[in-house]
Amino acid sequence: MRTQGQLAVLAVLSLLLLLWREVSSIEVPLDPKIQQDLKQPPTIVKQSVKDYIVDPRDNIIIECEAKGNPVPTFLWRRNGKFFNMIKDPKVSMRKRSGTLEINFRNGGKPEDYEAEYQCFASNDFGTAISNKILLRVSKAPLWPKEVLEPVLVSEGSSVVLPCNPPPGLPPPHTFWMNSIMMPITQNERVSMGLNGDLYFSNVMASDANTDYSCNARFLFTHTIQQKNPFTLKVITTRNVPETHPSFLSPTRLSSSKMVLRGEQLLLECIAAGVPTPSIKWFKKGGDLPFKKVKFENFNKTLRIVSVSEEDAGDYICMANNKIGSIRHTISVQVKAAPYWLDKPTNLVLAPGESGRLVCRANGNPKPTIQWLMNGEPIESSLPNPSRQEIGDTLIFRSVQIGSSAVYQCNASNEHGYLLANAFVSILDMAPRMLGPKNQLIKVIENNRTLLDCPFFGSPLPDLRWFKNGLGSGLDGGQYRVYVNGTLEIKQARAEDQGTYTCVARNILGKSENQVRLEVKEPTRIVSAPEHLSAIRGSVARFNCRVKYDQSLPITVTWLKDDKPLSLGWRLKKYDEFLSIPNVQKEDEGTYTCTVRTEIDEDSASARLTVLEDDSLSPSNRSDLLAGHPEAPMDLELSDPSARSVRLTWIPGDDNNSPITEYLVQFEEDRWEPGKWQNLSSFQGDQNSVILELSPFVNYQFRVIAINAVGPSPPSRPSSRYQTSGTVPEIVPGGLKGWGTKKNNMEITWEPLLDTQRNGLNLRYVVWWRRKDLEEDWKNITTTSTKHVVHDTETFVPYEIKIQAVNDFGEGPESDIVIGYSGEDFPSAPPTDLKVSKIENSTVNIHWIPVDPSTINGKLKEYKLYYWRESSLVKDLKVKKENKTKGFFITDSKFTGILTDLIPYSKYKMLMVVANTQYEGPPSNTVEFKTKEGLPAAPKYFRIVQRNTETIHLEWDEPPEPNGVLIGYTLRYHTVNGTKEGKRQVESFLPNVTQFTIRLPDRSTRYKFYLAARTRVGSGEVYAEESPHFANEVFESTDVPVFATLPPKPPTTIPSTTISTSATTTTATTIPTIATIAATTAATTISTTTTSSTTPTTTAKRVDLNKLAPGKKIWNVTVDANSDYANVSWKHNFPVDSSEFVLELTLDSNGTVKTVLVNQPPIKVAGLIAGAKYRLRVYYHEQDSITSQYVTFETNTAYSKEHVDIATQGWFIGLMCAIALLVLILLIVCFIKRSRGGKYPVRDKKDLPLDPVDQKDQDGSFDYQNENRYLVSTTSDEDNKPLQGSQTSLDGNVKESDDSLVDYGEGGDGQFNEDGSFIGQYTVKKDKEETEGNESSEATSPVNAIYSLA
Repeated sequence: MRTQGQLAVLAVLSLLLLLWREVSSIEVPLDPKIQQDLKQPPTIVKQSVKDYIVDPRDNIIIECEAKGNPVPTFLWRRNGKFFNMIKDPKVSMRKRSGTLEINFRNGGKPEDYEAEYQCFASNDFGTAISNKILLRVSKAPLWPKEVLEPVLVSEGSSVVLPCNPPPGLPPPHTFWMNSIMMPITQNERVSMGLNGDLYFSNVMASDANTDYSCNARFLFTHTIQQKNPFTLKVITTRNVPETHPSFLSPTRLSSSKMVLRGEQLLLECIAAGVPTPSIKWFKKGGDLPFKKVKFENFNKTLRIVSVSEEDAGDYICMANNKIGSIRHTISVQVKAAPYWLDKPTNLVLAPGESGRLVCRANGNPKPTIQWLMNGEPIESSLPNPSRQEIGDTLIFRSVQIGSSAVYQCNASNEHGYLLANAFVSILDMAPRMLGPKNQLIKVIENNRTLLDCPFFGSPLPDLRWFKNGLGSGLDGGQYRVYVNGTLEIKQARAEDQGTYTCVARNILGKSENQVRLEVKEPTRIVSAPEHLSAIRGSVARFNCRVKYDQSLPITVTWLKDDKPLSLGWRLKKYDEFLSIPNVQKEDEGTYTCTVRTEIDEDSASARLTVLEDDSLSPSNRSDLLAGHPEAPMDLELSDPSARSVRLTWIPGDDNNSPITEYLVQFEEDRWEPGKWQNLSSFQGDQNSVILELSPFVNYQFRVIAINAVGPSPPSRPSSRYQTSGTVPEIVPGGLKGWGTKKNNMEITWEPLLDTQRNGLNLRYVVWWRRKDLEEDWKNITTTSTKHVVHDTETFVPYEIKIQAVNDFGEGPESDIVIGYSGEDFPSAPPTDLKVSKIENSTVNIHWIPVDPSTINGKLKEYKLYYWRESSLVKDLKVKKENKTKGFFITDSKFTGILTDLIPYSKYKMLMVVANTQYEGPPSNTVEFKTKEGLPAAPKYFRIVQRNTETIHLEWDEPPEPNGVLIGYTLRYHTVNGTKEGKRQVESFLPNVTQFTIRLPDRSTRYKFYLAARTRVGSGEVYAEESPHFANEVFESTDVPVFATLPPKPPTTIPSTTISTSATTTTATTIPTIATIAATTAATTISTTTTSSTTPTTTAKRVDLNKLAPGKKIWNVTVDANSDYANVSWKHNFPVDSSEFVLELTLDSNGTVKTVLVNQPPIKVAGLIAGAKYRLRVYYHEQDSITSQYVTFETNTAYSKEHVDIATQGWFIGLMCAIALLVLILLIVCFIKRSRGGKYPVRDKKDLPLDPVDQKDQDGSFDYQNENRYLVSTTSDEDNKPLQGSQTSLDGNVKESDDSLVDYGEGGDGQFNEDGSFIGQYTVKKDKEETEGNESSEATSPVNAIYSLA
């Protein structure tokens, strides 16, 4: 505990800091005269890098440049001691610089100068120092001589070829090449690691080579050194076993890595295994920073550039192949060398002023701060009563001349250091005027005027303005003096003309300057040119009479169509008008008169229209068609008042269409000059109106006449009218306060419009205070539209109000608005999360809420995260999809119901509390299991074969059984028009998925209803109906032909594409029969949607709800073959009284065919093989009751009907011929064995392989040569394995993969020395192996000959 004395000292120190008034540093202008006379301590402007590596072949240059007044002198320290350069002739220093040059032209070793250097730059006002520069010479050592033994490895095994480059400075760049200088191809299997080693995840026979060479490239010397090449020999095997992944780098299951902030993070995982494992990366407890992360080297390397603290954590790399997977965890720690938070800057103070230097740095570990003065520790300097060191801050109070110095801040930790120089310069300078002397300023009357008087001095001078050398100073009223010395006159009048003097004073003296102001009358065109219509050959004249200040020279120019007008013998310009004699057609256009003085200008325009004869003159236009009216003329202002003025004008010609409206527009020259805006509109019979105006706006008006044809051109602008200013009358709207960070509140509002400012210098006064504390209002005045209150507590209410203020005073205050500071992450989780009343799809959840104070914001909801962990049905895979549900509880019962769960499943869930910005920590995780429910409908249910005698049904189990499936229930009955036959019921075990019904006669139709059963009961019913032969459509042509129906208007329906597999069936032509044949490998895709009923035509339609309320067609199913398709759909129309239309569109040419049908299913025949169709089904009385479009494609090589090949005569005959041939061969074999004949090479079959004979020079084995030892065996050796064969896992003998036995007639035969043919013999295969391999050579007649002969 602190003693009372310590608390008293802290209290006094805090009080002093509060009472001490800090003065900001003086900004010295860049005026050359001031800079020349300004005394300044040294500043380092250029220096070499901290870690300085030099090329040994070049001279060494260590840079150190500094500026200051007087010019600094330089000295160096080497390894902390004074470096006397005079004693070393190789070392010199550049003139007026501290840069060292070390020259080796006369000999010497650069290594002798490897050391730590530091530069000191000094003048009369202090000493600045450089960083400590560590000089090192680049090195490129040779590769050590070594004898590399050949690397022998089995095929499929992993191997690492080490590189181990010589340690260079800087480290070399490594790469692998072969003897012809081509890079070693790298891929997922073969790649180079970060350490330069070459990794083979698994070796292949093609990897055998004699020239794997690692190369090291040294950057400074630009040399490449090559390591002795590796020879890689591969022992090949017939069957490479598949292996589980294992890590080559790193070798253990976990490792750690430290990286510095701002550097790049490189993580590597290289794995071995067969097949080659793939690498995936994860971050434990979060996502990878995908904006920063890059995957390289075939995903084996993870690179994060510019690492920050949030990149720390556990990174997991997973290597997996089809055999298995393995993980490696890399714990990444992010440390940080020191980095600046607040770097000290130069401080220029006047005598007696105060200031401070702040040096704030951060790092990991936290850096230590050390202050130095003029390059020496501040503790060793002379005591200075005006200076106080408080942690990372140096405070200066009432500084005096002569205390200038350069201070250094050193922030360091174990990973590096930062060094910053900042001088404190005590500047004393008498006032100086920086602007031109005796300047003349000319302004236009009633305009805002600024008189500049730039000055400088130290201490900061006090500046005052005087007019004509009299008075006590100008400030207030229509005068305003800015801190930079500028005098503003809000509206210059004639009496403001005169000589203005600005005087700057400080304790060292004074200085003054004068400005002469002349106020001039504005330049105005009082008689403007008017629109003319002149007959060709006549004279046209445009007036332009000007009123201007006679003391200013004036220039009058004329433009035609915005281009300078060429004046000559015909066009004449006079003082007050332009004359155009003998008007021609090319003279037509817009003429503009522009009047300019040196300080303002005015312009006016008019259009000249050239007529062919006098029948078209204005006096004879009454018979012309109506046109746009002419512009109003002679605008005049009268009856001025504070907020209104009367505007009068003379109407222009209405051009045979009465004027119905006048639009008055205004332009003001203060906020948006040049922009015309609508003010008011008036009836067409008025030409004198009162305009209601806003305060403090310099108006100019124009009028536009409008008739039935359209608007006229705008009139010429009126003279300007300035309304007087007043305080703001509008309260800024949209006031609100909300935090953008946890410790601030951003107050925003809508700015006033320009016409609502009511005066100059509009600003906003914003007040705020804590709502729940009795504290005074805090306020700020700003011109912005927002203000951020910093250092607030998290999510606390504030009272806010606002007021607009201008130069005329304060406007009304707004009502108090409640705002809130920023939110933070909730700090506590909901507790005791549990469930009750678990049903098959719902569950009640309960929890204990968090303390409201831990929400750290406005409660948004309690958010429940839940996911389906697994199904309780064995071997049913589920997709783990995270779902959320929010609960906003308004009463004291913190409970809710979670719905839409899948029955008979295991779920997990957790809960967080959320405010409007963040979510809090998770609660306990709860696991529960839903009860068994009714199963979903079977995945499919279809009639896969239909002939005259039977109907064969097939189905599949439901995608979601929702429980233990105990069987299926099939209900069916015959259908005959509106009559239904007796219902029959069949029950099946869960493993039964097909059923065949024998038909009593050809015309009998059935309707089937299939449902799966669990212990809870029967689930959703899947209904199908067998087709009637009358509904099957056939046509012998290539394009389907249907019964003709009136075409229906198209309905915009989203289409669904159905692609059927193109499996090739037996190419046997089978006639088309009227059955629903089972199609080999046909694919059926069903799409269930609600049909769109919005027609695309605009004709009047029948009300669908009245015609067929609630009716729809869905689940269109197409079972496509090569030239026909079975179509089925579902609907809720009456079975006995509904007809449908099938609309089929050929995609290639857009041909549309329709057919009227009854109930599904329907067989559509005569389709084009390999063609794409679009199909829909709609109700024949209302085409907008329609299914979705379904796109399907017929197969390319299907036969029209599947026929059992075993029943075909040609097949039976072929089998008999093969059986006879086999019998003959058996007889031949028996005769030959009775003679005892043998091949002379059979004794060699059990000889061991000679490794010398088998191995090639490249290290691989030639199994083609090994086949020479495979010979036929006698019956007592039939079950012995062949030389080179492998034994399967179950003990059965398998033949080698490349044995010629497997190829029948293929492959070249091998001959022995005596010319006998070998290599084509086979051994018996086990019964199971023969039966399990349909492509076995036992069925090949050719192989049978070789095996039995």
